[in-house]
Order: sequence, then structure tokens, then C-alpha cells
Amino acid sequence: MGYSNFSELVEKCKQNPETKTVAVAGAANEHVLGAIVEAEKIGLVKPVLIGKKAEVEEGLKKLGEDPAAYKIVNAESNEECGVEAVELIKKGEAEFIMKGMVDTKDVLKPLVKKENGLHTGRSMCVFSYNEVPQMTKLMALADGGMIPYPTLEQKKDIVLNCVESLHKLGIENPSVAVLAAVEKVNPKMVETTDAAALVEMNKNGEIPRCEIVGPISFDIMMSKKIAAEKGYDCPYCGDFDCVIVPTMAAGNLMHKAMIICGGTKMAGVVVGAKVPVVLTSRGASTEEKFVSLALASLIS
Repeated sequence: MGYSNFSELVEKCKQNPETKTVAVAGAANEHVLGAIVEAEKIGLVKPVLIGKKAEVEEGLKKLGEDPAAYKIVNAESNEECGVEAVELIKKGEAEFIMKGMVDTKDVLKPLVKKENGLHTGRSMCVFSYNEVPQMTKLMALADGGMIPYPTLEQKKDIVLNCVESLHKLGIENPSVAVLAAVEKVNPKMVETTDAAALVEMNKNGEIPRCEIVGPISFDIMMSKKIAAEKGYDCPYCGDFDCVIVPTMAAGNLMHKAMIICGGTKMAGVVVGAKVPVVLTSRGASTEEKFVSLALASLIS
């Protein structure tokens, strides 16, 4: 199973027998509230709004909503917003978190505290899901936002996080491309030796229930034709489920180029803890926020 586009992903979320609850840390903001209210109306989520209660209520009124119809948790500071969101998760009153108008650290710091029991021990990463015009299905990409220069062990965690997320989306044996500038292992290029090591981990069962290919260049990964021309024998070229980039900068640059120059649409969540966290930017479109909420709901 896979998804051809974001519309299918959103519809799948709407079909969940039970609508998931999201703890919105830092909800006292017009744009955050607007996205959450609309997401609730179309059946994506049930929100718990965390922030200064008077400001949250005022924001809801400006949107024509009755504050009494929403569960609001008062929090006087950004740090308290993150703590309250994690408390809701611990008490089973929410399935995942959305970062509103607070800093990322305000959410992730309490999330990974050992005493809260929500950290898996793996490195966390940004799992982005992309609707790429040239592809017939959605493609995951990691990590373009958390770990600047991942070690081999961290790359293993990133792959495990992505594979686990794809399994939850119904993709039983995802294909994973480990990107590099070249296709041959070169001891002077750590991304190629890391790619080869990840392939070996896949073969020996350390990273199960997926097919890892690498090192592989971007052009070959994206095109069956180019793969054939360069003699790269791989059945997944042009159709990979997931792409692992060598550094955060590579992922960030690749993402922005695909979006701005190629018309790609994206959704993203942080994975690696026991619950996903929606971390859309303040400038994210309403569609990106909706799809990110749907994605987090499906993998929570």
C-alpha cells in the first residue's frame, strides 16, 4: 500500500474509527487556531488547546467559535506549554503534539526527559512526506531538520524511525535510498561508506522489514531511465518510498529546491519518540498544516 497524493492521506485519516487528539502547545495565535479549528471541522483531529486561557478564548471568538466548545489548558509560559502537552500524552488524553507559537526546544525538552518515559532511546529526526510531481506516490525524506552531521549509528536510527513510520502508514516493506554523490564506495567519502554499512545492516537483520539501497546518487534514485543509462541495476529507481540524506544541510537544500523549483508539496513531523510531533513553520500553508496533522495522526 502507498499513497498517490496528499488527498488520499487526508481521506485515510478521516476514515479512522476514532479521531486522534492533538495537544497544541502554544495555541494562543490566530494562524495556529485557524488551522486547528478547520482541521477539527473536517474530522482530522480533536484538539486540546494549551496557552494563556484568556488569549486562547479571545482568539477563538475572533474566529467565530465558542470557547466553551473546546478543551483549553492554561499555561503562562512557553516552557509550561510544552510541559502541559507532554503531561496530556502521559495521562493518555492526547495521542500526539503540535508545536504552536513556542520554540521547538520547549516541546522536545520535556518529551525526552527520562522520567516521562516517552523517549525510545533513538535519535529523533524530521520525517517529511513529499508529493513530488515526477513521482506516482508520496516519498519520505530524512533528516533535513534535526541532526547536522549524523554518525552511522544516528543514520541507523533515522532509517529505523522512517521505516517504522512507513509501516504505520501501511507500507509493509519500504524501499530506502541512501544518497551520496557517487554510486561506488570511496573510503574518502564517509557518506558512501555509511551507505554500504546500512545496506549490510539491512542484510543481517539489524534494520529489518525494508530494502536499503546505497550509495546512490539523486539522479539515479529519481529516474529509471538515468539508472539504465548508467548501468545501475535497481528495481526501485524512480519509485523509492524513502530517501536518507547524508547531512541536515543536504536534506534542507534538497527539500527547498524540490519545493521552490520543482513544485513539490511537503508535510513533516518529528519521529523517534513514542509520539510524533508536528513542527510546521510559522509560514507553512494551511494545506501543509492539515497534511502534517493527518500524517501525525496516522503514525501516532
